[in-house]
Amino acid sequence: MVTVWQNYMIQVLIADDHAIVRGGIRQILSLSGDISVVAEATDGSEVMAVLRQQSCDLLLMDMTMPGICGIDLISRIRSHWPELPVLVLSMHNEAQIATRALRSGASGYITKDSDPEKLLQAIRKVAGGGRYIDPVLAEQIIFNNSDNERSPHTLLSDREFEIFNLLVAGLGVNDIAERLVISNKTVSTHKTRMMKKMQAGSVADLVRYAVEHHLIP
Repeated sequence: MVTVWQNYMIQVLIADDHAIVRGGIRQILSLSGDISVVAEATDGSEVMAVLRQQSCDLLLMDMTMPGICGIDLISRIRSHWPELPVLVLSMHNEAQIATRALRSGASGYITKDSDPEKLLQAIRKVAGGGRYIDPVLAEQIIFNNSDNERSPHTLLSDREFEIFNLLVAGLGVNDIAERLVISNKTVSTHKTRMMKKMQAGSVADLVRYAVEHHLIP
């Protein structure tokens, strides 16, 4: 499903697979006076489809959606629409995930538990060419940087880290392949490399590691 409205002021495309979340965001933005939702998408493929037919000033996207999503989606957006600012609005409040999103090309990162006014501030700043990161996450990145540099999960590639998170979330190889739109063999290859880097013998080991390092939302 792709829904498009007439645009005005700061034109925002919302990408989130939960209708209630999209509705809440739309209501918040409608009260701003200077921000308009011009389109909605429920997954990465719809985001790409909307951008081919609808111009906007900013993409406000969730990190976790069906199909193409997260770091992969950000990278694709940067490749096809390098001038489009991307602001991530995610339930993930871990510094490592935020860092990877920003490194992949996102202009800002804010969590879903933020105050509505902070969301509006972030949209205005990013749409104006600036950068924004949730203050709590910024503090984590600054003070935890030296510790994170010694952590095994920082050695993972973006794709390996994505598969790590999906395995920890309880998805199997087939489910991950379907979600990321890649083959089972590719997922298995990334999983093997990731498990070796993490020195993990099982998914249970990954879950324990994720809990210990606060990588689970």
